[in-house]
Amino acid sequence: MTSEIAESLNSAPTSEPLKLLIVEDDPMMQLGLEQALSTYPHLEIVGQAEDGFLGVAAARQLQPDLVVMDIGLPRLDGIAATQQIKEELPEVRVVMLTSHTTENEIIAALSSGADAYCIKGASVDRLVAAIAAASEGATYLDPQIARLVIDHLKPPATPSNIGQLSQRELEVLKLMVEGYSNPEIAAALYLSPNTIKTHVRGIMNKLAVDDRVQAAVVALRSGLV
Repeated sequence: MTSEIAESLNSAPTSEPLKLLIVEDDPMMQLGLEQALSTYPHLEIVGQAEDGFLGVAAARQLQPDLVVMDIGLPRLDGIAATQQIKEELPEVRVVMLTSHTTENEIIAALSSGADAYCIKGASVDRLVAAIAAASEGATYLDPQIARLVIDHLKPPATPSNIGQLSQRELEVLKLMVEGYSNPEIAAALYLSPNTIKTHVRGIMNKLAVDDRVQAAVVALRSGLV
């Protein structure tokens, strides 16, 4: 299936090439992408940038059809760069090509407007499949992270469950939403880390969620923060 999608880019010889901008800070990775993607006649690399700030400027200037974007970039990370590009150039598609596979980074990248998420080290065919899917308005998720995203999108607990939380648990939840770690919450509330662990566990049990991210989603949807 992957190769079939990739071949779709070469199926219409009279079509205009798809203009690509590569935003990647690793020179070897840049070179490898350029060499690999240049073998596809309907892909045209129109520019490269070494950080997110330059990537946004290049997208603004070059008006590519699609950006291949890393996450871990200097000055401005790929998530923030994608958000800026999407705000200014909503028709431009963005394919995240990254080694970052944590849940927070994946969800943040997709929330910023990324159209596809591909893991570094995957085959060129898989990257080209992601490019093809994104160029056609579809969403592509690397098989390595698809299950994680599906699990994250399972319906969270209903906002009414917020009412089951104690006042102290609500205080802890608010700080969780703000990104505080357990030790930071403990310091802010003048409680022991073990007490905070107990409160966090109680919050997740009452809200019927599996992790802090899902708890934060419930809090946001309830209007708590």
